[in-house]
Amino acid sequence: MNIPLSILDLAPINKGQSVGEGIAASVALAQRAEAFGYRRVWYAEHHNMSSIASSATSVLIAHIAANTSTIRLGAGGVMLPNHSPLTIAEQFGTLASIHPGRIDLGLGRAPGSDQMTARAMRRDPGSSDRFPDDVLELQGYLSGKSLVPGVTAVPGQGTEVPLYILGSSLFGAQLAAAFGLPFAFASHFAPASLMEAMAIYRRDFQPGAQLTEPYAFAALNVIAADSAEEAERELHLVKRARVSLLYGRSGRTFTDEEADLVIESDAGRQIEQMVRYSAVGTASEVRNYLDEFAELTGADELITAHQASTTEFRLRSVELTADAMATV
Repeated sequence: MNIPLSILDLAPINKGQSVGEGIAASVALAQRAEAFGYRRVWYAEHHNMSSIASSATSVLIAHIAANTSTIRLGAGGVMLPNHSPLTIAEQFGTLASIHPGRIDLGLGRAPGSDQMTARAMRRDPGSSDRFPDDVLELQGYLSGKSLVPGVTAVPGQGTEVPLYILGSSLFGAQLAAAFGLPFAFASHFAPASLMEAMAIYRRDFQPGAQLTEPYAFAALNVIAADSAEEAERELHLVKRARVSLLYGRSGRTFTDEEADLVIESDAGRQIEQMVRYSAVGTASEVRNYLDEFAELTGADELITAHQASTTEFRLRSVELTADAMATV
C-alpha cells in the first residue's frame, strides 16, 4: 500500500543533551525527512516538560523552515485555548509569508501541560469551551474574512494557512467533520478511541471551504532498526523515558531500575496502552505493520512518531521506514 508518510517530532531533549543540541537534532531530522520524501513534519506544543523542546512551537518551526527547503512544516499542534486566535493567526501568517506553501496549523484544545503550568500561562479555565468559536475566528483571520469587525491579522490575512483539527477523543472528530477540516487522531499515545473517531469523522463530514471530502491522519509510534533485537531494546528504553515523562514532574527522576519497576507494576499498564500502536522491528517488519495499520484505520496519511533514545537511532529509523515504504 502506498500512503503518504509524515512525522510528528516531539523535539526530544535526550539524556545528556542540552536544549540547543535537542533543537539541532530536530533540524537534522527535518532535513533527513525532506531528503527521504516525507510529506510534512509537525511539532507539538508542550510546556513544563524537561525532555521536550517544542513549547514555543512557531519559533521552532521558523528555525527549522529556514534550514530546509521544500518539506511542509507545522504545528501538531498549537493548543489554541492557551492563546488568542489573533496571535496565532499573526504567528502562522508570518511563517506562511516567509515560507509560502509550506506551513500547516494543527489545533488542539488540551493545555499541553499540567494544571499548575496552565495557571502560570494565565489560561482561562473556561477557554476549552470556546475552542470551536476560536477555530472559526482563527480561520476568519487567515482567510481575510475576519469575524471580528475592524480587526485583521497582519501578517496572516489572506494567507489561507490550512487548519487541521487534532484529537485523542471523539470531540475532535465531530468538530473536524462539522467544520469540513482535516482530522488527525493522536493514536501514538491515546489509542483507545481511534477507530470510533475515524468512523464518526467520515460519517459526519460536511464539505467546507478547505475540504470537499474528508481527509484523516492516524498517528503511531515507529522504531525501525537494522535488527529486530535492536528495535526491541530501543522500545524498552522508550518505555523507561515515558515513565519519567508521566511520573517525573517537579524534578523527580528515576533510575533505570526504578523505571523498570514502574513498567512492571500496575502503573506500567498505562505506558503499555500508550504504545499500543507501534511499528517495531526491521524495515520489512515496520512496512508490514504500517500497511496493516493504514488498512485498519482507513487513514489517508500516516503520522509517524520515531521514538528513540539517541538522535542517531531516530534518524536511522526515519531512513529505514522511508526506504521500506518506497519499496514496491
